[in-house]
Amino acid sequence: MTTFPNAPRLLKAGIVLVDSDNATPLRIITLQYNPETLSRSLQPQAVKEGGDRSEATRLTGPPVETIKFDATIDATDQLEFPDQNPDAVQIGIQPQLSALETIVYPFSQQLFANNRSADRGMLEILPMIAPLPLFVWSKKRVVPVRITDFSITEEAFDTALNPIRAKVSIGLRVLSVTDLGFNKSGNLFMTYQQNKEQMASLVHGAMSLMGLGGIA
Repeated sequence: MTTFPNAPRLLKAGIVLVDSDNATPLRIITLQYNPETLSRSLQPQAVKEGGDRSEATRLTGPPVETIKFDATIDATDQLEFPDQNPDAVQIGIQPQLSALETIVYPFSQQLFANNRSADRGMLEILPMIAPLPLFVWSKKRVVPVRITDFSITEEAFDTALNPIRAKVSIGLRVLSVTDLGFNKSGNLFMTYQQNKEQMASLVHGAMSLMGLGGIA
């Protein structure tokens, strides 16, 4: 943390879990350190090749966007002040890792409930509904996502084998209105797209910069 009083406050990236029906926040997970890089790819959703020529420029929906990043979790700072951080001394960074890991777990209560239903002879068990993750990277980039890839490399341990430093690699797929519809969760995506459109409107080009006087 900077010691300069007038330095701007550094915002943190993170993941917010919300109710998928009404977008009510259920859990907030702030990354300890902002990732140094963020990899994004966009796959356009166009009309399939071989169709009518009049369809060549038509889009069927928003692109499929994927995001990848690495996050570091380190208990070194907390271990320097053990009296103020007893959890870090006793169990290292397991709470922080578990907060991220359990995003991709169904709730244990749901598993028990499904098991009881199966014991009663129910033939069909519906898939369990999990909270919707929102990836937050500044106020202008809050986007609903699905975690598609998750790996953890534990790099250091204390004497009780509690992890005290780890790198977490996460892959995300952005969920658009194609996935969510135009409900409260889908509207979060539309805000994300509209922010992009507003940013794009700030860019002004000139044909002369490309050596063109016009388009013939």
